[in-house]
Amino acid sequence: MAQKQLTAIIEREGDGYVALCAELDIASQGNSVEEARDNLREALELFFEIAPQEEIRRRLHEEVYVTRVEVAVG
Repeated sequence: MAQKQLTAIIEREGDGYVALCAELDIASQGNSVEEARDNLREALELFFEIAPQEEIRRRLHEEVYVTRVEVAVG
């Protein structure tokens, strides 16, 4: 089975955490960072298992950059 590295952006939302895969715009959630990451992994594996190849090609953004930006506020 092939492996693919994807980006997981995890942030606190209320009492839990939301995990987003930026390359595919797929999200999941959990009560901890680890649970949100694991649930996202499961959602991604299910997507790759059932989605038609055309949908995978259409949705998959190969180049995603995560960086910080400094802005003036106030």
